[in-house]
Amino acid sequence: MPRPTSTPSYCLHATTGHAYATFAGRQIWLGKHGTPESRAKYDRLIGEWLLNGRRAPAIATTAGPTVSTVLAAFLDHAKGYYAAPGDIGEDGKPVLVPTREYDNFVESIRPVRRIYGQIPAQKFGPNALKVVREHLIQSGICRNVVNRRVGRIKAIFKWAVSAELIPASIYHALAALSGLRMGKTAARESEPVKPVADSIVDATLPYLSSVVASMVQVQRFTGARPGEVCIMRTADIDTGAKVWTYTPAKHKTAHHGHERIIHLGPKAREIVRPFLKPLNGLAFIFSPKDAEAERRERLSAARKTPLHRGNRPGTNKSRKPRRTPGDVYGVAEYRRAIARACDMAFPPPKELLRDERAVKLLAREKSKQPPLTATEISALAQWRGEIEKWKSEHRWHPHQLRHTAATAIRRQFGLEAAQTILGHASLSMTELYAEQNSDAARKIAAKIG
Repeated sequence: MPRPTSTPSYCLHATTGHAYATFAGRQIWLGKHGTPESRAKYDRLIGEWLLNGRRAPAIATTAGPTVSTVLAAFLDHAKGYYAAPGDIGEDGKPVLVPTREYDNFVESIRPVRRIYGQIPAQKFGPNALKVVREHLIQSGICRNVVNRRVGRIKAIFKWAVSAELIPASIYHALAALSGLRMGKTAARESEPVKPVADSIVDATLPYLSSVVASMVQVQRFTGARPGEVCIMRTADIDTGAKVWTYTPAKHKTAHHGHERIIHLGPKAREIVRPFLKPLNGLAFIFSPKDAEAERRERLSAARKTPLHRGNRPGTNKSRKPRRTPGDVYGVAEYRRAIARACDMAFPPPKELLRDERAVKLLAREKSKQPPLTATEISALAQWRGEIEKWKSEHRWHPHQLRHTAATAIRRQFGLEAAQTILGHASLSMTELYAEQNSDAARKIAAKIG
């Protein structure tokens, strides 16, 4: 049986300083050695070489716009297409702000640009898309997200056809690549989002600022999406009735023409009331600046050095901080604030944190005397992995609050009521959020045997 061909290496040509790889006795030049462009070209050629049964890849020579040119043109188009009205500008008109879908496209094209950016777009076919998809799988992204990102890449080339940048045959060839099927791929499967227990949320609240804790409570009582809570403004809340109504300035299904109204009952209303800003109705009521001011007040109250001995409040602030708090929470910042609170509420066991061998290895790693061996580096990485595993298992994220509210509403008022509160267009979507209550099924089974 013939031995499998070894993987061509990324090599340095000492005389010219350029990189090359040898495929079937043929040297293919990659560009200046060590540059991201030459590495990207090498990754692309290796991916095509593997897909081609370990045979030398073809070198594209066709003229036309490159893949990077097509991607850049699409992003220029997407900035206006995937945008929603934001704050009022100086001209009295709302400023268009890119939506999350625009960010999704930016994330999706990164491996395409890195691996295939310099080749002609007319040479970007199904095999190239398979290479990109394999890169996404190897990076640990779950199957559903891989399929969505590949779908966005196809959509970009479909738009390029409509803009007459590439022939229609390119998109039709890419469309022929079917999505990854469950159980038929090495891509990991995503875990379904589960509700989070009230006891776990209650244990986390003391470690959150009053701003973020209030956001969590509003989500619990309304079932709103995390992004909808982040962008709450006084101007968007109708306080004229007993039950207040909040109409988000933008929401997930706005581009489908759906209206989104969130009702604030007595509990949610009392949480929101202290944060209202009637003098500036367009300001976000849950602001990172307010949370930072609260944190500094708390630190000032806990200070031990008397004020008359110097160290006046505010004198230890950096004049040019690397980061300053913004006016509005993003969903990612909101999620990270909860994750930090979870780490404080549910710390790893002391016996894990104080592992004697790990503590000694950490000290040696810091001092570099003597240097760690490969075995010791592996042991230290394993210990850190155990701590990260503990943290990930004891964290919850804000989207789980929506599932918790949906399950509670369905249990008490039925599936259609949960659909109305969550703002879903179909019951099937609500069923994904609201776990079915099996108590009735158990009672029926007990009676009928």
